[in-house]
Amino acid sequence: MSELVNGLSAEIDITVTESDTAAKWGSGLVPVFGTPALVGLMEAAAVRALEGYLREGQTTVGGRIDVRHLAATPVGMSVRARAELVAIEGRKLTFKIEAWDEFEKVGEGLHERFVVQKETFIARAQAKRPRGN
Repeated sequence: MSELVNGLSAEIDITVTESDTAAKWGSGLVPVFGTPALVGLMEAAAVRALEGYLREGQTTVGGRIDVRHLAATPVGMSVRARAELVAIEGRKLTFKIEAWDEFEKVGEGLHERFVVQKETFIARAQAKRPRGN
């Protein structure tokens, strides 16, 4: 494990499929790369940037994302998302996130993630369930 430092980054590439479209996600009625899929891809790049940098038992959870979806991408075209760690404030990690298809920049924004103890986080979420479920 290495220390978290500004500048950590990662990229993820995908090919847009029907399951990534706005029509499939219910975020629109068009057969192009949907904003929810774009957000997921950008978050995944941030998670990947942290691989090997968290302590045992730690993970991160998304807390905020501010994304501008700049251009449409058709099914069959590839999209590449990049996340770069730009600020560390205690448990809060801020990433600059961007995405491009084969033609142009399609998204940009900021994403905040928080370092948590995985088991404690899961236990708190599970405690919301009614007893017996």
